[in-house]
Amino acid sequence: MPIKKTLKEQSVHGEQLGKTISRLRQAFNLSLGELSEQSGVAKSIISQIEKNETNPTLSTIDRLSAALDVTVDEVLRCDTQPKFIQHQKLAGTPLLTSEDGLVTLSIIGWLKTVEWVQVYDYRAQPGGVLESEPHAPGSVESLSLFSGLVEITVGDETQLLKPGETWRYRGDLPHKLVNIGDESAHATMVNILKSTITA
Repeated sequence: MPIKKTLKEQSVHGEQLGKTISRLRQAFNLSLGELSEQSGVAKSIISQIEKNETNPTLSTIDRLSAALDVTVDEVLRCDTQPKFIQHQKLAGTPLLTSEDGLVTLSIIGWLKTVEWVQVYDYRAQPGGVLESEPHAPGSVESLSLFSGLVEITVGDETQLLKPGETWRYRGDLPHKLVNIGDESAHATMVNILKSTITA
């Protein structure tokens, strides 16, 4: 077959290849011998590939990929994307404050996603009130409380949120958060602004 002939005639170069084969083999908890049996590739060749001591043919990569249950493209793909995308320091974290000055929202979510999801670190002093106008239709807001007691009012309904609990509620209605406890409240707030989920 022409394709098989092409596979046998081409060799693959790249330092990343050996690391990828080794990582996949270990992920499946396979020894060199076991991968050799399943792929039909000699154990010594696999060892050389993992150590980047040889340039295997595409035919060899094809057999190893099949044994590892991945595509050839996945094996050959070189991961050049950075592992750490952004470092946001404390001094550079945007901060919002409520009208009464007792509630702060630190924007800890990625600013590139604010059109559909927003993540905040919510902190409220006793008696602090945070009132919000309705967000986009279908929006859902989620509040996970670490400490304090927060009363959540959505429309004409009110619920109490205790430490360790999470309430998810409609963000497309007027809503209000009040710290009714005697200590400061701390929570993570997530606004999903383009959700198709409604209560």
